[in-house]
Amino acid sequence: MSSISRRSLIGYSGTAAAGAVIAGTASATPAQAAQPAQAAETASASTAADFPEGTLFGGRSQRNISGDMPSELEIKFSIANAETPAAYSVTPQEIADAINKFLATRGWPAVTFYGTPAPAPLN
Repeated sequence: MSSISRRSLIGYSGTAAAGAVIAGTASATPAQAAQPAQAAETASASTAADFPEGTLFGGRSQRNISGDMPSELEIKFSIANAETPAAYSVTPQEIADAINKFLATRGWPAVTFYGTPAPAPLN
């Protein structure tokens, strides 16, 4: 067996990736087992979704206003930079950060925005 615990694998690389690494490392030496685990960690940390121009982003924020009165805020936005020089271009990440900064001033929790059609997180 390898020196990598299943709990540590699941903690940083997700269940499916951990299962693949565990299955592949059952007969590997500890040095060989560490290499796939490090690759999985690097891949998950550096993999960011690449969204095309005009992608629709949306997210929700929920909070209790007073006592048992729940409240929800839904936000959607899309950005398309048409023939814009890089210095003037606005990115979806910049908009998401600005929206979350504004929401914090009003007492709302931050929103995690997802791009569609593929449901991948932006922030």
